[in-house]
Amino acid sequence: MDLFVARHAPFVTSTLSGFDRLVLRGTLLPLVMDRGMFAFLCRAGRRLLDFKSFALETSERVKEAALAAAERLQRPVRYLESPKISKEDLARTLLAEHPLEKPGLVCAFKAVEPCMSFEYHRSPDPRERGLKLRPKKCLHVYKYFVHPVFGFMNARLQTWFPFNVQICLNGREWLARQLERRHSGFKRADNCFTWLGNPTLAQRLMDEQRETDWPAALTAIARSLNPLHDEIFAPWPMEYYWSGYQTEWATDIVFENPKALAAIYPALTRHAMLHFQSPDVMRFLGRKANGNFTGEITTSFKDRAEGVRVKHWVRGNSVKMYDKAGSILRVETTIARTNDFKVLRPPHDDPDGKLAWKPLRKGVADLHRRTELSQRSNERYLDALAAVEDPHPCSRVFDAVARPVVDDGRRFRALRIGDPEDLALLHAISRGEFATAGFRNRDIRHLIDPASFTAAPDEQRRRAAKITRRIRLLRAHGIIRKIPKTHRYLLTERGQLLTAALFATRDANIKQLVALAA
Repeated sequence: MDLFVARHAPFVTSTLSGFDRLVLRGTLLPLVMDRGMFAFLCRAGRRLLDFKSFALETSERVKEAALAAAERLQRPVRYLESPKISKEDLARTLLAEHPLEKPGLVCAFKAVEPCMSFEYHRSPDPRERGLKLRPKKCLHVYKYFVHPVFGFMNARLQTWFPFNVQICLNGREWLARQLERRHSGFKRADNCFTWLGNPTLAQRLMDEQRETDWPAALTAIARSLNPLHDEIFAPWPMEYYWSGYQTEWATDIVFENPKALAAIYPALTRHAMLHFQSPDVMRFLGRKANGNFTGEITTSFKDRAEGVRVKHWVRGNSVKMYDKAGSILRVETTIARTNDFKVLRPPHDDPDGKLAWKPLRKGVADLHRRTELSQRSNERYLDALAAVEDPHPCSRVFDAVARPVVDDGRRFRALRIGDPEDLALLHAISRGEFATAGFRNRDIRHLIDPASFTAAPDEQRRRAAKITRRIRLLRAHGIIRKIPKTHRYLLTERGQLLTAALFATRDANIKQLVALAA
């Protein structure tokens, strides 16, 4: 990101990275399986045959309690017959028609929607009888709030066992509340800030949001949805397990005026469409593009009323670029499928145990790790844009490594851009899986010399030594740096610029390059 900001520094007034939209879900883990629901019935002193009447009675009480606050406060309550109705738009309209004097409940909606719930399954075979968790439809209650901490937000309660909860927040709404408390000036347009009186403070606050005690904050909201929770689960007290269903992490580059952004934005979108191929998208998201990958990588271009958007997605995860409010360039990474990522963390059952690379968890305990992955994704995307937007010719980048260098008294040869071996090496070190954790000697050998692992021991050592020499060559040219106290290496700023420029120009055809030059 620093590369991009430095390139356009005369026109950039501020930057801001943090949560945009967060969709968080609460699950009562003991009730996610049939036997858990059966155990709860036993503790509640209810027979299995009485489940339907018990569940219906409980559901009616929950509905009444969930809507009682809206009726008491005389806030609007609406039944929504169609899923096509935009709940947020309607809530904002109702807020304008029925303004609040202070933070509180805006309105409540009732909607019948799909869910997973229990039913008693009858069968002549005793072994087949019992509770089954199946797709059903039931009434959901939505509540829209102006929350004293999170600002405009909504929460949804499934009014049938197992009473799942979904809470939708916006990080920019939260920031606006925090800035107001500190009397720090800002201008907003929708969910972005076109001007910040104190950009440093704003970024610090967004960083602090990551330290939120999410279980405590979300549980308090869930209790306002279902005031009967403690009463219902008195026979077996249980709390919600909170997970991140979907998170959007946005980096906003604020330009001094719409004209400054408009001058470069068409070129940015053109470069993104022409040059960012499947391996690049995987690299942005920190993923490995190999023969085992079974997903589909898609890029789309959409000209919307509010601006042009370029989006790249792999299964449920994506990175996209679009313009906001005329003067803001936004790059946003969305993560919905967490098991596609790995992070360095201790074992689940041993917080003090040895760190190892393990799949990213959905739980809010790993929410801060999502932010790290998402921020790196945004930074890699912006760095790639900076590379292709460099006003100097690519020859400047290539010529810098096309001459021998002397490092620590040793002379090292030039890199040969057209040489297949050097190209394979540069391609290997720029892969997405190395962007976060770095790479080792054996990682590069797996990619460019896999046969070395089946060779005789002496031959393996010889080939490993060859890779070591080539890594030393890259360090001498300033393309990679060593991670302290490890045997791993990362691309430097020069390395990012070189690899991005090299593969962008190699992947483009002559027609594209001529068009861009024109």
